[in-house]
Amino acid sequence: MRRLYWGALSGQWRGGLVLLACSVLEGLPAFFSGRLVEMAVNSGFAAGRPGLGITWLAVFGLASFTGAFGSRLVWRQLGKVVEPLRDALVTAVVRGVLHDPAPPRNGPDASGVARITQHVEVVRDATGGLLVQARAMVVTTAAAIAGLVTIAGSLVLPVAVPVVLALVGFAALLPSLARRQRALTLSDERTSAAIGSIVGGVRDVVACGAEPVAARKVDQAVTEQAAAAVRVARSGALRTLIVSLGGFAPLVLALALAPSMVARGELTAGAALGALVYLATSMQPALRGLASTASIVVLRLLVALRRISETTEVPEPRPAAGDPEGSGLTVRGLSFRWGAAPEPVVRDLDLELPPGEHLAVVGPSGIGKSTLAGLLTGLLDPQHGRVLLGGIPVGELTDRPRHVVLVPQQAYVFAGTLRDNLALFCAGATDEHLTTAVEAVGAGALLERLGGLDGELGHGAEGLSAGEAQLIALARAYAAPAGIAVLDEATSALDPAAEVRAERAFATRGGTLVVIAHRLSSAIRAHRVLLLDGQETLLGSHRELVATAPHYAEMMRAWLPSTPGVTLSTNPLDDRPVTGIR
Repeated sequence: MRRLYWGALSGQWRGGLVLLACSVLEGLPAFFSGRLVEMAVNSGFAAGRPGLGITWLAVFGLASFTGAFGSRLVWRQLGKVVEPLRDALVTAVVRGVLHDPAPPRNGPDASGVARITQHVEVVRDATGGLLVQARAMVVTTAAAIAGLVTIAGSLVLPVAVPVVLALVGFAALLPSLARRQRALTLSDERTSAAIGSIVGGVRDVVACGAEPVAARKVDQAVTEQAAAAVRVARSGALRTLIVSLGGFAPLVLALALAPSMVARGELTAGAALGALVYLATSMQPALRGLASTASIVVLRLLVALRRISETTEVPEPRPAAGDPEGSGLTVRGLSFRWGAAPEPVVRDLDLELPPGEHLAVVGPSGIGKSTLAGLLTGLLDPQHGRVLLGGIPVGELTDRPRHVVLVPQQAYVFAGTLRDNLALFCAGATDEHLTTAVEAVGAGALLERLGGLDGELGHGAEGLSAGEAQLIALARAYAAPAGIAVLDEATSALDPAAEVRAERAFATRGGTLVVIAHRLSSAIRAHRVLLLDGQETLLGSHRELVATAPHYAEMMRAWLPSTPGVTLSTNPLDDRPVTGIR
């Protein structure tokens, strides 16, 4: 992450050179301020020549105007340096989320969203703040000290001692400040994750009467975040006190020493006043900036970069595996567990899916059906065993969407035209091909309502129902060239008749179809059924499982009362409509 950060910044070296030039321009008042005041006093007012004194003060004003113009140029150049850095960090976070070996099982990745919306923005803002404030502080302090040496060299040592002590104290506090800032960052993530999980399942929370439990969960997260924020604030107050003393002490010492030095002839009155100008208008504000801006910004920057680097590790790219020989899908000894869970959700699974197979996967909610879909499509890496397509591991396919396509329950619709969405996996497809896919899955009416393939879709499927979004996702997968289609409860928002039409479209499309069943009618329509029940995995036709698997027969009997006309002996290979479903 450090290489990415510095690489992104160094790539903007032209903008950095412009910032440096602007910094020199901005630092002119700090360097000339005390000197011009000294000349105004000694050569002008003290010498009885007020006109000359006013002239030197006017030059001081011109220098200040020049510095303000340089500061304006700094802000104009800032975006050209910082925005490319933000883009690089967002890309790194997204890649890390997509390659997460254990992504959230249900709902959105609230922690990933927090990294993009909070940590990346912290790095962006902190980098911009450092380029503006810390750069200005360094330039101003260096210019002030250089100017002080030219007019009052004897005051440099007593002025420098408290400044150095303040900086040493500030550096000693940095480790504890970093730890507390990191704790606050982690508590921010936990709060985002807690709120995100509850918002994503708010209907289930209300339906189960779990509002008090949800409220306690959020309250605990917010309380921990508040406590972490208080600890950071206390450390920040101590830091500010130390650095502020380092800024005020030189001014007090200069005021105490200057009169006697002027009396002894070691300093002129103009030099003493110029020294105070350097300290009061340049060095002291610079040190206050260190306390209020640069220090906390540096801490937030370091913590945010560390947190991003911890969660955006991307595995080394795999060598190109070439094209598979055939389209048969083979599963051997497949096992997968989530995190530190003691029991795997998929255990020692062996499966052969020849071309043209139509498999339904059924089982209780949370048993591992969606996990299996992720394993079959290469989105999850198996911890044991292999998933092979034509002899090549699915995760190593060079152009996976050309061979395997997954339609999840959460349908993804992107802002743009309907054509853009449908052609995502088949760039260059003709309008006729896309329209055929739309009609095949039963989305013709939606195509007409949207105004054809050029119809605009809003962000987050705005203006579409959940069922309409699923129809678009189904049509996108149907139009793809992939020979294997996996529907992970992809018809859950459709009515039974629409579900039948969509599934039969994929069944007659050619290739292999795997349906993670939302309704058990999907099992009746399939060639074979894979039953996951947590204890054993059974594979067979619908009739075979009814006869040999009591759990499967029990699920079917529980489902049948709501589906009139369907019996346990319904022929799954029968092309005739199933009464009560179509």
